[in-house]
Amino acid sequence: MEIRTLRYFLAVAREENMTRAADLLHVTQPTLSKQLKALEDELGKKLFVRHSFSLSLTEEGILLRDRAEDLVSMADKIEQEFLSLDDITGGDIYFGLAESYQIRYLAREIQKFKTAYPKMRYHITSGDTEQVTEKLDKGLLDFAVICTVPDETKYEYLLFPEADYFGAVLPADGPLAEKDCITAEDLAGQPLFCSEQSWNHDIRPWAKDRFSQLRLEGSFRLSYNGSMFAKEGLGILLTLNDLIDTSPKSGMVFRPLAPRLEMNMHLIWNKYQSFTPIAEKFLEQIRMAFGK
Repeated sequence: MEIRTLRYFLAVAREENMTRAADLLHVTQPTLSKQLKALEDELGKKLFVRHSFSLSLTEEGILLRDRAEDLVSMADKIEQEFLSLDDITGGDIYFGLAESYQIRYLAREIQKFKTAYPKMRYHITSGDTEQVTEKLDKGLLDFAVICTVPDETKYEYLLFPEADYFGAVLPADGPLAEKDCITAEDLAGQPLFCSEQSWNHDIRPWAKDRFSQLRLEGSFRLSYNGSMFAKEGLGILLTLNDLIDTSPKSGMVFRPLAPRLEMNMHLIWNKYQSFTPIAEKFLEQIRMAFGK
């Protein structure tokens, strides 16, 4: 199975049309069809359902698409790493980021580093801890930012200079908006929105005996989406500070949880990881900036 064939497969999967995919790949349609048929024969599975004017993926095709995306991304990353081995002034750095206001510290360091090394290119993917650590473990990322305590058997890490803290985002005209802070007792019986990760690892120990009285209405990986549901009066969003617009014009307010529930952010990378020269230089800079 060749990487080129996987690129062909992914193009057809995205376009759902052989002709459009062939045009994008600059190959003839018969050549593309032959390559995909050979791939199906090699795997012994049908990857596409052929319709009159389009194609759709079979269950086996969906599985291959998910695996192929990682393989092609890894091949691209390896190629870029080898191209930049002798170039200490440029290259690619890959980051996976959890949502946090503290990301501004990382962005600030990237901006300074980009000024010193203008040939450096950076790539950002976002997600929760599970998503970004999965990519880091596969070697698709150089660094990840997570909001849980890192596994020190697997990762090296730096602690961000400040901590975030949890609060409730709710309509400004609601009864709880009059309070300075929100307790677990205030939230009992209320429909709540939160990420599954934060609900299980942060809210549960914070609420203690009151946790059984809390009701998770829906879970969101992205706080912004949860805030839209809260804005429509469907519930209260539990999230970190400064992620959601709660200015006077927004119609929403942020009230910190009490007792205060803080969250430290960590920049992590795999132990014994071999960095490209540019990634190594970035690590040196951010070690100095973060005081370690």
